[in-house]
Amino acid sequence: MLSSCSNKLSYYENTEPKLAFDEYFSGNLNGWGLVQNWKGQVVRRFDIKMTGSWQGDKGELHEQFHYYDGEDQQRVWRIQKLDDGSFEGRADDILGPAVGASNGNAINWHYVIDLPVGGKVYRVKFDDWMWLMNDGVLINRSYIKKFGITVAELTIFIQRAKPE
Repeated sequence: MLSSCSNKLSYYENTEPKLAFDEYFSGNLNGWGLVQNWKGQVVRRFDIKMTGSWQGDKGELHEQFHYYDGEDQQRVWRIQKLDDGSFEGRADDILGPAVGASNGNAINWHYVIDLPVGGKVYRVKFDDWMWLMNDGVLINRSYIKKFGITVAELTIFIQRAKPE
């Protein structure tokens, strides 16, 4: 699975600033996002607060989502950096490991999740792409797929939280 995303990631090899998963997702981060359906219509908006911590090659990323419709969700990722520089992560609502790699200013990350939507649960695959910008903002685009077809897209803008 990593070989296919490595080929795509090679395009970003010489891009700056370099994006290291364990460095960027350390400390407190804030994000703002939206979900678009297959027609491109915005169907959900949310804020996200994240806190990441690392000890060696193991990390935890706590995510707290607040959707504008009043729903709150949280997820805790347990992430392992592998010897080849790739990484894998696990969370309670993720089926199997999430796998990813970085190159240049980009990260590509794949996982399967049972996603609750409107009282139903859909098993979908997330194809996450993240790019680090010069000002430290991270742009995250996720393509949500069912049977290989993109059924929704998610966009998140993330930046370091300002000290309180």
